[in-house]
Amino acid sequence: MPAPADEPPKDALVRYLEDRFACAQSCTECARACAARVSSGDRADLAAGAQGPARPPAAGADPDPGGRAPQEPRRTLLLCVEICDATCRLLSEEALRDEYALRLQVEWCRAVALECAHACDRVPDAEGCAERCRACARACSDFLVTLG
Repeated sequence: MPAPADEPPKDALVRYLEDRFACAQSCTECARACAARVSSGDRADLAAGAQGPARPPAAGADPDPGGRAPQEPRRTLLLCVEICDATCRLLSEEALRDEYALRLQVEWCRAVALECAHACDRVPDAEGCAERCRACARACSDFLVTLG
């Protein structure tokens, strides 16, 4: 008996489920790596990673020339934890049928994971976190291709 016209072929469905699971798993790993980095006690390293050594601004200079606070890497990591966790939960819902909402969440997760990877690149000894963030972004991209 052939599948109804509105159902995707079985191999496409399997690929969709595999990519959805891989994306959810990668989001979880990224969230864990970011949470571990934030809680590791390296907050001084995180703050110094984006701004360099702390020193007072020159007279008349903008105290925050890039518009970025010294705590930005930490905030980026925390945002990544929240977004990756929310994306994983959304991907894990069986009853989710809203493809548009799913696409938006995964695209947002991909963007935040890439931003987090760049923040981790500026922090000493944060390669593992950056790698997991990039892996998460790749998994999100792969899943978005499957969505079509």
